[in-house]
Amino acid sequence: MNYVNTFIAVAPDTSAKAGTVPSGRGDKKSIAQLEYELISGKPYTLTQEEVQFSVHVQRQGIPTTELKAKRAKLWSEFFSKPMACMRASPLPKSYGWGLHFDAEGKVALVAIESPEYKRLLKNSAIRQLSAMRSKRA
Repeated sequence: MNYVNTFIAVAPDTSAKAGTVPSGRGDKKSIAQLEYELISGKPYTLTQEEVQFSVHVQRQGIPTTELKAKRAKLWSEFFSKPMACMRASPLPKSYGWGLHFDAEGKVALVAIESPEYKRLLKNSAIRQLSAMRSKRA
């Protein structure tokens, strides 16, 4: 499922006051770091599914040769199981990034402190959602 013409605002219970770059804690990059690198490096280029699949491939360490040979099969297997959408991403939940999906479903990061964030938040022409809370209300 890809979002189209949608803005996902930061979670209502976030403590973030600005969009911050996720930092690492070890050898393996976190989901937040991988998502940030993919989306910030290519705004309005990838869909939600492409971001999620790319993160999966990187975290599983799937070699490029295997990915090229079995991409369709790996894609099908990955999306055959239920999974959380980008509303559950750590970027809008904890790091202060809104997610804007354009008319083609391509995503870009929008920092909570930016004028663009405020403009998108008030835009009634696009679907408005909030990231999922970290804690129960």
